[in-house]
Amino acid sequence: MIDVEKARAETPGTENVLHFNNAGAALMPGEVVDALKDHIDLEAEIGGYEAAAQTIDADAHTYDAIAGLINCKTTEVAFVENATVGWSGAFYGLANTFKSGDRILTARAEYSSNYIAYLQIAERTGIKIDVIPDDETGALSPSALENMIDDRVKLISITHVPTNGGLINPAVAVGKIANALGVPYLLDACQSVGQMPIDVAEIGCDMLSATGRKYLRGPRGTGFLYASSQIMEKFDPPVLDNHAAKWTGRNTYEIRGDAKRFENWENYTAGKIALGVAVDYATSWGLDNIFARNLHLATLFRDRLSQIPGVTLRDLGTSPGAIVTFTVDGIEAPDITARMAKYKINITHSTLFSTRLDMEKRHLNTVVRASLHYYNTEQEIDRFIEKLTVEIA
Repeated sequence: MIDVEKARAETPGTENVLHFNNAGAALMPGEVVDALKDHIDLEAEIGGYEAAAQTIDADAHTYDAIAGLINCKTTEVAFVENATVGWSGAFYGLANTFKSGDRILTARAEYSSNYIAYLQIAERTGIKIDVIPDDETGALSPSALENMIDDRVKLISITHVPTNGGLINPAVAVGKIANALGVPYLLDACQSVGQMPIDVAEIGCDMLSATGRKYLRGPRGTGFLYASSQIMEKFDPPVLDNHAAKWTGRNTYEIRGDAKRFENWENYTAGKIALGVAVDYATSWGLDNIFARNLHLATLFRDRLSQIPGVTLRDLGTSPGAIVTFTVDGIEAPDITARMAKYKINITHSTLFSTRLDMEKRHLNTVVRASLHYYNTEQEIDRFIEKLTVEIA
């Protein structure tokens, strides 16, 4: 379903590196690079504001493209600098409504930046952070979540695909529980958007944050926030400027009615336009096709890794996605990353500090993280296995 030769021909970086770091920053397609360069060139030629004025349609298209990608209204999409900015806008906006005794429910494999924000608000307001137990596969347990909810729960906030492995948390099941009980639901989809189909209506989340640089194959410095029309009416963004709101009188202002209330005046126009191109590019392949290819490659990769003595796979869940994590007996993960870099093979490692609760539970300090995407090949997997085997022998 994926023409891999075509995808690689349209991805300049594949000529230079074996790139298994797509959950860090994927290789951009040529047309995304061209969109980025073209707008920067235009800014250099005629000026930044003037270039933005000439590309209003391309700028607006990005909102339409994202809305189509995740199945929402264009007015429910905000362009942001990165997923953390989007996530923080949603979380800290809601946090303004929290009071002592309220509860946040989150997953054990929650990302560190998110959990630090919970801790900060807990210090300020006296709220309680409760971690939803895992099921026997290591994924968040929906039945445990349901049993934890009472009238003090003001937010369910989880990471869809954690940074430290292939686990895919049951986002749809969480949404059904949250919606049935009327609890706001924030989903960090940083590692899942672009890797697999995402439908916010099916998931049932009220807010979703994502980045452009990972599986969407867009530029760094880009991301978006989805905020449902219903949830936007219930809280204000933590920061407002004269883009997010209008100064209507000496002592009055009016917040805009769409998700752009989470944006600010100055933004990365070249990146925004290129992100729209990246979304169009992903959509042209079909997210179902992309996910099927990703699962094929990841399954093959895990099978090959499992045959190497001393290598232990570390992914959780019944059907892990395209992020593959492992450890090697006697060799630290950062050392594996450095050794593979000698062969122009890009991987990374994930540490205790990124997902402390999950890593502590499993007595892990670091894991090697290789994240595949549809333009990777079976031959690249063979090469990786060959070089890894040599390096750890």
